[in-house]
Amino acid sequence: MYTTTLNNQLFTVDFSAENPVLNGEPFRWDLIKLTDRTFHILHQNRSYTAEVVEMNAVEKSVILKINGQLHQVQLKDRFDLLLEKMGMSSAANAKVNDLKAPMPGLIVGINVEVGNEVNKGDSLLVLEAMKMENMLKAAGSGTIKSIRIAKGDRVEKGQVLVEFA
Repeated sequence: MYTTTLNNQLFTVDFSAENPVLNGEPFRWDLIKLTDRTFHILHQNRSYTAEVVEMNAVEKSVILKINGQLHQVQLKDRFDLLLEKMGMSSAANAKVNDLKAPMPGLIVGINVEVGNEVNKGDSLLVLEAMKMENMLKAAGSGTIKSIRIAKGDRVEKGQVLVEFA
């Protein structure tokens, strides 16, 4: 069971049945994977092309391009919902210690400087990997203590890119 916010509209999706259930109603669709990030969808006799533009597992957010239009999707699983119900925030307000490379790649942009104050979701770096540009964002609030890379540097998965104070 997941809840997701798409364009400020809340949806509940349950994948436990054979077909997904959307807001309590069966959701019938044909889904065909075209590439690792691109899908063709048929729903109610309408055709859609969906592409996963960016995926951030830490923030549980996805940017989808559906028929050429970008959509920001925020996911919450049953554990997030339980914490929210109990009045406990997840890592949303957590201070961050450092930003590590999620995959090997090339640094093509740095959007912050030492001493900058950042908040959760602020854009920090652009990492090119597998011919795709990935925006690396702050997982929490903090102050930039040091930047350990420069534009044009090749980085390895797990390498510390930015330290926070």
